[in-house]
Amino acid sequence: MERSITGYHQDDAGDWVAELACGHNQHVRHRPPFQLRAWVLDPDGRLGRLRTPLNCPLCDRCELPQGLRRVRASAVWDERTMPAGLRRAHRVAAGTWGRIVVQAGRLRFVAATTPTLDVELEAGSTQGIPPEVTHEVEPLGAVRFSVEFLAVDRTESAGTQVGGPVPEGDPACWAGMLCPECGAVVESGYHRPGCSLTGANR
Repeated sequence: MERSITGYHQDDAGDWVAELACGHNQHVRHRPPFQLRAWVLDPDGRLGRLRTPLNCPLCDRCELPQGLRRVRASAVWDERTMPAGLRRAHRVAAGTWGRIVVQAGRLRFVAATTPTLDVELEAGSTQGIPPEVTHEVEPLGAVRFSVEFLAVDRTESAGTQVGGPVPEGDPACWAGMLCPECGAVVESGYHRPGCSLTGANR
């Protein structure tokens, strides 16, 4: 899927790396005749490519980028208490990743990536949810799981990052972030097309 370029840095070899809005990085080398990106050698050329899209295969594989900052976590749900909106197609906001954590049982996760990701998650497993990607979950019998929300943060003082110690999650239930009609995560104001509640809180 396509992600916009938000910045650049150079790796240890001096090659340019594009920083994408999803939090992933991607090399943008100029190595003719195989890779033709003369624009990356010029400051104005790099500036002119900001906000333009690059294909991000890591997002299509739902792989979490490094350096995400945990901002909140849902309550632990089971097959009876999970919000109904999670069973329908919904998505998280731009700049935010989700991470499903399965404590017990099995959970099906389907995401509208290319190709479609359709996996069964077992106890002890986790699953990344890319920003702005339509997805849904389905309990496969008895299950207990929660969802963590992780912000893309490229500052050196990003705070708690994925892979290190994490604080306790926000006690507020994540269900309050879901539109009761269309199931969208509405923290950013997004609703699914046709939802009658679009703009209701503005």
